[in-house]
Amino acid sequence: MEWYIKVLKQYADFSGRARRKEYWMFTLFNIIMMFVLMFVIMMVKGSPAMLALATIAYSLYIIIPSIAVVVRRLHDIGKSGWWYFIVLVPLVGGILLIVWLCTDSQADENKWGANPKELE
Repeated sequence: MEWYIKVLKQYADFSGRARRKEYWMFTLFNIIMMFVLMFVIMMVKGSPAMLALATIAYSLYIIIPSIAVVVRRLHDIGKSGWWYFIVLVPLVGGILLIVWLCTDSQADENKWGANPKELE
């Protein structure tokens, strides 16, 4: 939960670096939140339209922090945040982005800041 809140506090911060752990814990918590949201709406006998509306609202709320944490994650491996757009290349782009998101941090300081692993 602390990683989720940390990313939300850096809502639109596209500078700096984000560790692998920060990105993947944020992603995991988002998936869990989406399932909880769907479960709660189904338990209160919500309509499919209500489920869709709640899902869209949560997705819109979380889209900017999600993009920001991916950009900071790319910075952590030494790539520009503009590489996020590689995902627009069908199939290959998404696979390459996932590989980069799984790559370990650059050991030393880079132009986006100090290694977050060393700071903790």
